[in-house]
Amino acid sequence: MPASDGLLPGLIVRSQSGFFTVETEQGPIVCRLRGRLKRGPRLGDLAAIGDRVHVRRLPDGSGVIETIEPRQRAIVRLDPRPQGMYQQILLANPDQAVFVFACARPEPRLRMLDRYLVIAKKQHIPAIIVANKIDLVDDPKSIFGLYEQIGCLVLYTSAVTGAGLGELRAALANKISALAGPSGVGKSSLLNAIQPGLGLAVRELSAANKGQHATVVRQLFRLDEGGYVADTPGWKSLALWDITPEEIDGYFPEIAPLVAHCQFSDCTHIHEPGCAVRAALEAGAVHPHRYESYVRLRQGQEEG
Repeated sequence: MPASDGLLPGLIVRSQSGFFTVETEQGPIVCRLRGRLKRGPRLGDLAAIGDRVHVRRLPDGSGVIETIEPRQRAIVRLDPRPQGMYQQILLANPDQAVFVFACARPEPRLRMLDRYLVIAKKQHIPAIIVANKIDLVDDPKSIFGLYEQIGCLVLYTSAVTGAGLGELRAALANKISALAGPSGVGKSSLLNAIQPGLGLAVRELSAANKGQHATVVRQLFRLDEGGYVADTPGWKSLALWDITPEEIDGYFPEIAPLVAHCQFSDCTHIHEPGCAVRAALEAGAVHPHRYESYVRLRQGQEEG
């Protein structure tokens, strides 16, 4: 029931050009922000998909967003502007990030995945890895098993054979999920397989956004079994802002406990004697691929 002050609680599920579609117990209401919310300096999006809000319904059926609940977390992209660094909110309050990568066609870009995992960890977003197109390889765990060894949840799926779709459906149920991954990995096919028409809707929105420069539409798509998914392209361009090289240590769980045991406190973990990270690498306790990603991120290099 509406609150005694006449406000309806709801969830922003669509954002476009200053209009927000809010899902409420009375159905979706297209809203604008109350003017007083816009007062003062703005260094970030005031409202975004995934925000929990309270709205007042107007006689014409539209609404006004009166209050915005504090965000628990957000996927943030920094946009440099003359007045300072503006924080664009790609998705507010995600419960998890779901990173979809193919086992083949295209070849998995694991350094990109490592970067995604660091960004998710920095922004306190639990991550799930979906290794898709397992029907194209003999042993998908030989590619993605190293992530299970460091504590990541990896789902092995195929939209062709149906493998893993039940696990993926269960992982998405009743959560707000940020979906990301390179093009061609089968995100749309997976979504269509777990809910007919869903992948097509997500792909059409993505295509529309690519064709528009002034207007970007962001949307949460409701799942039949509860929860929402949002396609969140642009993880590759999310800067690892305000992270020092030393902070990167903490985002690699297999490396973080080692650095305190290096002989030198300013060890770069590349060539110094007495390096505990290099010793673990040589002993097989740190995977060579993960070590390479770690070093490149510490040096500020882009993934390959």
